[in-house]
Amino acid sequence: MASEAVMLDVPGAGDGEARQVRLSSPSRVLWPDPGITKLDLANYIVAVGDAFVRANGDRPISLQRFPEGIDGEQFFSKNPPKGAPDFVRSVKVVYPSARSHPQLVIDEPATAVWAVQMNTVVFHPWASRAETSDFPDQLRIDLDPQPGTDFDDAIPAAFELQKVLDEAGLVAFVKTSGNRGLHVFAPIEPTHEFLEVRHAVIAAARELERRMPDTVTTAWWKEERGTRIFVDFNQANRDRTMAGAYSPRALAHAPVSTPLEWSELGSADPKAFTIGTVPERLRMIGDPWERMHDHPGTIDVLLSWWERDLAAGLGELPFPPDYPKMPGEPPRVQPSRAKKVE
Repeated sequence: MASEAVMLDVPGAGDGEARQVRLSSPSRVLWPDPGITKLDLANYIVAVGDAFVRANGDRPISLQRFPEGIDGEQFFSKNPPKGAPDFVRSVKVVYPSARSHPQLVIDEPATAVWAVQMNTVVFHPWASRAETSDFPDQLRIDLDPQPGTDFDDAIPAAFELQKVLDEAGLVAFVKTSGNRGLHVFAPIEPTHEFLEVRHAVIAAARELERRMPDTVTTAWWKEERGTRIFVDFNQANRDRTMAGAYSPRALAHAPVSTPLEWSELGSADPKAFTIGTVPERLRMIGDPWERMHDHPGTIDVLLSWWERDLAAGLGELPFPPDYPKMPGEPPRVQPSRAKKVE
């Protein structure tokens, strides 16, 4: 039986060399409701290639793969498999367990299309660059709507967070998560390791919570969050990632995590940003994150807020359950169970 595979011509990043990438099973349906195929996804990556690489390239990246489409089984892969093309590279990174392992790096659109060939739907880049993977160059804050809240509730929190970061000397950028939330990023100089950046995020989150106590929360335990927007500080940890800018999401209508201008946020509809609409949006208005890293800031002010809060009795917050026990961390027992033990 003849192979269904096709060869795609993929432009290089910027003025780089164009490549041909083989795509097997191009008619495989990845998103059943809109009927989006593997070839459609590859063509989407080609269409947004430069912006995609600018946002996610030169970083360790995890691939969320769906061999049978978004309704089937999924798994994460990090290091390039055997037989990867010679233009695909990896970099050795250190994980929270202290073990190290090579992890995939995207340098050009062809690498992302090759990842699509492996049924990758969601791309999860680190907050640090490949060659300085211990030192983030992005401060990232995930505004996560809890039950009873939605995207519109996250909008005022994002605007107030922009003000908080501005007072700390940082320029904030915003994107949809591709689901119900918002991601706020700020470019920073890569001079502090992950734990310190996490502390800076917690300091910003606590300041936001003080200003909007009825709207946002830093409570790690779901039973304490109520109907508020959770400021997910643990996304700032080593090997914790969120969907990258211009990455599709594995949801029924094929949404895309989409960078916005702050002036757009008030009227933004996250459902409008999809694989089908984002390429034209890029052509019409350009990439709101194109110059994100032109003027990185420092987290010095945020770290001074962290120290201020420590002196006031606000200590470390819980880490993810798969992390080793960390210095100063409170017990990993949800409050209702802790009370029963007492």
